[in-house]
Amino acid sequence: MIISKPLKTRINHLSVGFILGLALMCATSIVTAQTLKMATVAPDGLAWIKQLRAAMKAIDQETEGRVKFKLYPGGVQGDDSTVLRKMRIGQLQGGALAAGALIRFYTDLQIYNMPLQFKDSNEVQHVRAEMDDGIIDGIKQGGVHVFPLIETGFAYLLSKKPVAKPEDMTNLKVWVPDGDPLGEQLVKLFKVSPVPLNITDVLAALQTGLVDAVAVPPLVAIALQWHNHVDYMMDLPLMYIYSVLAVDGRAMKKVSAADQAVIASHLDPLMKEIDGVNRQDNVKAFEAILGQGVISVQPSSADLAAWNEVAVDALAAMVAAEEVSQPVLDQFQASLEAYRAQSQ
Repeated sequence: MIISKPLKTRINHLSVGFILGLALMCATSIVTAQTLKMATVAPDGLAWIKQLRAAMKAIDQETEGRVKFKLYPGGVQGDDSTVLRKMRIGQLQGGALAAGALIRFYTDLQIYNMPLQFKDSNEVQHVRAEMDDGIIDGIKQGGVHVFPLIETGFAYLLSKKPVAKPEDMTNLKVWVPDGDPLGEQLVKLFKVSPVPLNITDVLAALQTGLVDAVAVPPLVAIALQWHNHVDYMMDLPLMYIYSVLAVDGRAMKKVSAADQAVIASHLDPLMKEIDGVNRQDNVKAFEAILGQGVISVQPSSADLAAWNEVAVDALAAMVAAEEVSQPVLDQFQASLEAYRAQSQ
């Protein structure tokens, strides 16, 4: 069949338009498809790691491959500070991190970490119910997308020497996370001898005597086998620690709103579930550590009064250094006081 020249020209134009449109569609699909590489120091094989892998696989399937995850557990990508550095240069897009690592994105996130503020988990749950959303929003505004906060637990002092009062910590060789500003602050407060190390090096340091004390939640101590190399645990929650599953805000912006909703539908409930499980498991881990021969040290009333003085000094120092803003501190204290009044 012979096609007239004008008609043939129109067909050619349509063909060119179709090809350009197809190319544009392909380019768009390449841009919107994201592989989010995530890292954590948590050992592979933990129950929540398995749950996270399953959720990531479900997201991949539900987004039809537009959002994929690659998880690096066990510290193979480095500690939290290294993961953050790799996020800045695009080698990683996120990770499960201790909240303290994100202080530079939102200083007020350490409101929960202030030493000796909470007495028990009930107080924590009450305050968190009122303040978690504000912390999450603050971190997001700083440039990092985070999902619901995850309890790591109360940090207890595990040591090779008995510690009951603040003076007992003087010159104690205490591990602090390398580059962690919160850890450095506590070192100054308690006048200990800091030993900054990557978390993966702490076990060997305890074995060789380079470190003779760590302040961590019981669940962490057992997971990393640190409890096998200490003799005492002071029965006083020094501070509350939490973690976050974080994604670089730049990477998250490349994901469509619809796919972000899919991600949230899987990861939000999982983070809340892990949060609750960790709370229960820390109670069990505390008892398990004592059950394996570690001696519980009970501070006396006088010792507790001395610790309270330390807490007051710590709070004053953080406010003076503007590490916690006054409005957020006011909200925290009002929430805590209201709960205590109601409980009494």
